[in-house]
Order: sequence, then structure tokens, then C-alpha cells
Amino acid sequence: MHNPAIVALAVLRMKKTDLVKNLAKKIQGKMQTAGVPGRFGEGAAKLPDRREQRKLDQAAGLLPFAVKLHGDLVKQLQALAEAGDGNLNTLVDRLLRAGLVAEPVVATQVAAEKVPAAKAPAKKAPAKKAAAKEAPAKKAPAKKAAAKAAR
Repeated sequence: MHNPAIVALAVLRMKKTDLVKNLAKKIQGKMQTAGVPGRFGEGAAKLPDRREQRKLDQAAGLLPFAVKLHGDLVKQLQALAEAGDGNLNTLVDRLLRAGLVAEPVVATQVAAEKVPAAKAPAKKAPAKKAAAKEAPAKKAPAKKAAAKAAR
């Protein structure tokens, strides 16, 4: 097209900023002709949205179950998940199943202990109220007797 000698002279006469602009235009041209990465193209369409994911979880028999744990325990669980397959849900599922199989007696004892403990305070509460009503009645005459003796 052009004479290489003339192009070389034109390049020598260009400022540094013009050279950088030309380089940027070349890079932009290459980026526009490059293909779309998989994470933005066809691969992105394969991931289900939240509603579809919820339906898939329900079909698999999974239910959401929120619990509050101490921060150090959560960090431990996350570290174990990272060391394994990276899925925290499967790790917690595996640990809970192993714990229930290892100590089924403890789980039933805890459930049995909670039932009588809830009923016991209800029976004791009326006895405390009756004692509280009697106590002021006994103290009142003692205060009056002390007041009379002081006069």
C-alpha cells in the first residue's frame, strides 16, 4: 500500500502520545474481534435462577434450615468445606448425619429432658405467688409493733 520508507518517517515524526493512542486502537480492535468467554456466553444461560434452583432443591428433598452459630464454628466449617469439595451444604449434611448416628441416645435424652422441664416451672409458680402474698401480711404487724415501741 504505502511505501515503507514513508511510513517509517511518519512514525518518527509522531509524538509519544500519538503512538500510545495508535497502540490503544490496535488493542481495542483485537478485543472486538475476540470471541466471547464462556462465562458470559453459552455457559451463563445454563445456571438456573433462584426460583428454578428452589424448585430443583425441593424436588431433591432439600429444605432450607437456618441456624445461628458462633463465628469461630462457622469459620471452622468454611475451612473444612474449602479443604473438601467446597460445598458447605454437603459438609454440614454429612457432619449432622455422622453426629446423629454416633450419638442417637443423646439426641433422644435432650428431647425427653425438655418436655418435663417446660411443665415444672408452671407447677412451682403458684406456690411462689402464695408465699409472696403471705409474707407482707406477716411483716406489717411487726412494723406497727416496732413503731409503737419507739413511741
